[in-house]
Amino acid sequence: MPELSVVIVAADNEQRAVLQVLVDGTSVARAVYTHASFPIASNDSLVRRIQTTKADVVLVDIPADNVILALRAIELLHQELPSMALFAIGSISQPQVIVGAMRAGAREFIERPTTTTDLLEAFVRLTAAQRKVNREGTSGKVFMVVNAKGGSGATTVAVNLALALQSAHGNTALVDLAPLGHTQLHMNLKPLFNVTDAIRNLHRLDSSLLESFMTRHNDGLQLLAGPNVPVAVEPSTAEFARLFDMLMGQFRYVVVDASTRIDPTTRLVCSLSQTVLMVVNADVASLWSAARVQQYLGESGGGREKVNLVLNRFRKIPGFSESDAEAAAGVKLLWKIPNQYFAVSTAIDRGVPVMAQNHTEIARSFTGLAARLTENDLEVKRKAWSLFKTV
Repeated sequence: MPELSVVIVAADNEQRAVLQVLVDGTSVARAVYTHASFPIASNDSLVRRIQTTKADVVLVDIPADNVILALRAIELLHQELPSMALFAIGSISQPQVIVGAMRAGAREFIERPTTTTDLLEAFVRLTAAQRKVNREGTSGKVFMVVNAKGGSGATTVAVNLALALQSAHGNTALVDLAPLGHTQLHMNLKPLFNVTDAIRNLHRLDSSLLESFMTRHNDGLQLLAGPNVPVAVEPSTAEFARLFDMLMGQFRYVVVDASTRIDPTTRLVCSLSQTVLMVVNADVASLWSAARVQQYLGESGGGREKVNLVLNRFRKIPGFSESDAEAAAGVKLLWKIPNQYFAVSTAIDRGVPVMAQNHTEIARSFTGLAARLTENDLEVKRKAWSLFKTV
């Protein structure tokens, strides 16, 4: 992830100093200028000074005792410096202030007191949006798969979805972020390295070194395996942000098996993802958990609408409909995977994914899921059109 340059505008001296420490602490941004007063007119020297910094982001702190002046400053900076992203910082207990800041031109509203994680997630959302504009959304897409409840089948979905994407489009990576990685078992692989090794070498990581930490499946899918023993110290969200920036630059599709991991890293990857697939079963505990997981992921901002249900081990149950599942979880249903538990469990035990059995109903289901997720990609549309083009 490229380093962002940040300007801080805060009237309170202590808050200004705290924000500078927090920005620098994200490891993906650096405070290049700070100021203690708000601009009041377009010819204000502060506007020109900020313009010369060529900053990516301007943080504007909204003090409780001077809300109107801060909101006017945001509106002015938005008009005079349209290329810079404006982040407002204030109390979320005042909805009218949040609305006013967003109407004035703020791209993000971050709660005060602020944390390094809050800022990091906002910076990641900004760079992800910029990447989407620059690449026209045709590459570097992330699909995260997460369990609503342990044992729902996220790893099975992630592995077979990644294989389906690799078969259809190539250049696909599978990243195992589970606390204890199982994707390698599903594919009968024995990785020499895992995601922890990649993060330990971030200071020298390039595309060649990243690939050397990955394990290639016989169909070409690249796996960045999860740890085979629980790690003593988890990598920071900033480190994961830099790792995923490289993965998204190198691979067309990145499938992430988050399994049952629900923490700031999962929320970070949610911010980067095109779609989040929450795997559920048709039982009360699973659907109850889905609603809570979606709520947590949505707290980072911009995550709630990305979450879709994948109903695993689906079978028709009298009195239970798809709309019942959506209502219980509060999440839209995207896909159903048929209940073929024996075939799946046997595939896992043998390390032969069901996608290798492409004549089966469940393999066709994963192929269909991959097609659904990529149906709006420009390159996919061009490829489909060329199949019918006359020469």
